[in-house]
Order: sequence, then C-alpha cells, then structure tokens
Amino acid sequence: MKKCLIIANGKPPKKSEVNFFFKNGYSTIFCADGGSNSAYNLGIIPDYIIGDLDSIDKKTIKYFNGKSQIIKYNRQNDTDVEKCLKYAIKKKFTKAVLLGGTGNRLDHSICNLGIIIKFFDKIKISFLSGESYLTPAKGEINFNTTKGELISLYGFDKKTKFTSSGLKYPLKNNSLPFGEKESTSNRASKNIVSINIMGGTGFIIRSFKMIKKNDLV
Repeated sequence: MKKCLIIANGKPPKKSEVNFFFKNGYSTIFCADGGSNSAYNLGIIPDYIIGDLDSIDKKTIKYFNGKSQIIKYNRQNDTDVEKCLKYAIKKKFTKAVLLGGTGNRLDHSICNLGIIIKFFDKIKISFLSGESYLTPAKGEINFNTTKGELISLYGFDKKTKFTSSGLKYPLKNNSLPFGEKESTSNRASKNIVSINIMGGTGFIIRSFKMIKKNDLV
C-alpha cells in the first residue's frame, strides 16, 4: 500500500502533524501549488509541487528548484489538489492524507470535502482539520477508542444507510442525508465501535488525539 501526504494552500499544518504521518508510512509529500509555501515555512522539502503555480511565492519556488520535482499544469478544469491526486493515482498511491484543506476560503473547504467522495474509488483520502480527523468509508469499519470520544457521522443521500454498535446513540439502518439529518457529536459507549455503511459513502469524523493514541492511520 502506497501512502502520501498532500499539503494544500489552506491553514498550514503543524510540523508535528506532518512528522506523525511521515513516521506512519506517508513518506511521500505532495504540495498543491501554494501549499509549498507552508512546507517552506515548516522546513519541509516536498517530493512534488504540482499545480498551475499561481499561488507559490517566488522565494519558495526558487528554494525548491532542484530539490523537489515541480510540475506545472495550466489547465483550469480541476483544482490544484485534484492535480496532485491525479498524479498520485498515476504513481499507484492508494491512500492519502490531506493537510491544509480548510482555511479562510469556505468554497475551497467544501470543494476539498467533495473531492474526497469524487476520488473515493481510486484513492482513499483522509482529511485533517484542527483536532478533527475525517475518514470516508463504505462497508463495515471497526476501530478502537475510549468511552466518551466524540464521533460524528455524515451521509449525503437517502440511499446511504448507517448501522452502528458501541455508540451512545445507536443507528440502525438510518440514512443521514445532508441538510436533513446527521449524527453530530455522538459518543463512544464502548472501547470498540463498529459502523456499517451501505449504499454509498459516509464520513466518520473523530478526534485526532485518539487517532494518534491508537495509531489508526
């Protein structure tokens, strides 16, 4: 399984977060255009810088020239994050974690969440934003936790059904269509939680602290 990190041009990640994923096998780093400015400020040298390069600072591109592979695409029918993902898929990566995917631009944040679903069948993309770690899922998922952990679940249409065990507010073949119903701030009632998602893709949002504690990446 090939894993990579993608740093987008949103709120910069912490270096400790990058190091955590790097140590857990996400050792190839892509920067989506201006995400390379974050890498520069953190003292991180990415393997690839990909995009139309309209957001990268002059000092950044000068510094990384010869250190990173810089790939410019002029096309405007996909975002810089999508350009990174398409290249990662071409290179046979199967898992990615997106950092810097949220920030001051709400439209960019929503777009990046949609990209997770758009590329689900080609590459599994998890998403770190602050203390929240989002994982898209289909089928049955079992994970270790600690009683009381906040766990939120989201679906996007009525065809996607959720069944759970180990949650304070259990779900039994429930749909969670966006804008109608959600399972925000549910809580683990046991140390093992099982969630079965049928008929579509769902989002599971957990505490990043708990992810780190149990090495669930």
